[in-house]
Amino acid sequence: MKILVVDDNKYVAESLKCILQHSSHRVQTAENGEDGFVKYLQFEPDLIITDIEMPLKNGFALMHDVRSHNPNIKAIYMSGALEFFDKEIEAEKESYAVDLLDKPFTLQQLWHALTASHRQSRSCRS
Repeated sequence: MKILVVDDNKYVAESLKCILQHSSHRVQTAENGEDGFVKYLQFEPDLIITDIEMPLKNGFALMHDVRSHNPNIKAIYMSGALEFFDKEIEAEKESYAVDLLDKPFTLQQLWHALTASHRQSRSCRS
């Protein structure tokens, strides 16, 4: 699976990249939503794991732009303050395949979100 990780915290982005590549995924990183959209166009990932709060363009704005090209792409949103985004998250869940990771998260939570993402991606192709 091709995964784009977007987070303004380079430590988080690089750590996720190492973990995911170790599991045979192809991974690219971006440091904000604007950079993330450019990387999306170049890399064409199957999944985007994105922080919500970032400079220049947040995760919701990034996914809005990405979905203008691919409305079926799966997103996993990350934040240390998910409770502040309840309204936006519920709107996303009503229309799109979305999962959440509350920072800090465990590897088990990451694998659970990835597994759910993979199942949803496969069922969309059937």
